[in-house]
Order: sequence, then C-alpha cells, then structure tokens
Amino acid sequence: MQQVTEIPAPLDRHVETVLPEWQDCNGHMNVAYYLHVFDRGVDVLFDFLGVGAAYRVQTGCSLFTLEQHLVYLSELRVGDQVRVTSQIVDCDAKRLHYFQRMVHVATGRIAATCENLSIHTDLKQRRTAPLPAASLAWLAAVKRAHAALPRPAELGRTIGVRQGRPGA
Repeated sequence: MQQVTEIPAPLDRHVETVLPEWQDCNGHMNVAYYLHVFDRGVDVLFDFLGVGAAYRVQTGCSLFTLEQHLVYLSELRVGDQVRVTSQIVDCDAKRLHYFQRMVHVATGRIAATCENLSIHTDLKQRRTAPLPAASLAWLAAVKRAHAALPRPAELGRTIGVRQGRPGA
C-alpha cells in the first residue's frame, strides 16, 4: 500500500495537453478524448489506491467500470492544458464510487466531470471478488480524507429534458 503521511483531497496528480489529433470538426476536443483523459486520470488514481497496473499483475484482479456519467461543461481546444482531480465518494468490499473533474489549468474553469462506479474482479474467473483487507483499509482511509470535500453538484445527476423552463 501507499507510504504517505498525508492523503491529498482531492487527488490531483494528472496533467496533460490537448493534442491536435483530438480536435473534431467543430474545432474543439472531441467527446471521446474527454473520456480518454479521464481514463488516464483513473490510472493515476488506481495506482495511488494500490489497485493499478502492479496490483493487477501481482493479484490477477482489477477494477472494471460498471457505470459512468460524463458532463461536458466547457470547450477545450488544441494546446489547452488540463488536470484531472479524483475524489472517492464511497466504497465497499467490491465496489468503488469516485468522481473526477477536468480543470483547464490556465483559467481554473471546470471543463467536464465524470462520475464512475467500478467493481473489483478476479480476471481468471471473470467474476467479482472482494478486495483484500489491506486494500480495503487504504480505500477507507482515502474515503475518510475525501469525506471533508464538498459533495459534487453533478454527483448522481440524471439526464433528461426539463419541461416548463422559461425561454425553453
């Protein structure tokens, strides 16, 4: 597990730059690349949590995404630098619920959010399995540290057309 004295809340360790090949016909970052950047942020989060690539090799287990909800809030363009922050919302013996923000580094504006629910899976059996006790203890510690963060406004958001709004 991690040897840290302080747990960052939120975890803020992934930064990258929007590449020219990520641009779509509208002149901004294509929606698929928002997910790509968030996914690379998940790799950083899972490594920090001790359930990343090394864990997968060592244990034959991994986390699979069960559900995901992306909210696009502002455009990103070629050359923009973004950082991805991650917040643990909840966890149990098999599941991890986490929330990410993609922040435009120069302006500080939130470009997108991504809410995820993942499940711990034994890769040999292709079935869910409980996390090891040491992993659960570390996840619980991170969850406690992140519990002090404000609840994200987009958390649990549903999709739909709102009726009766003025000007709609």
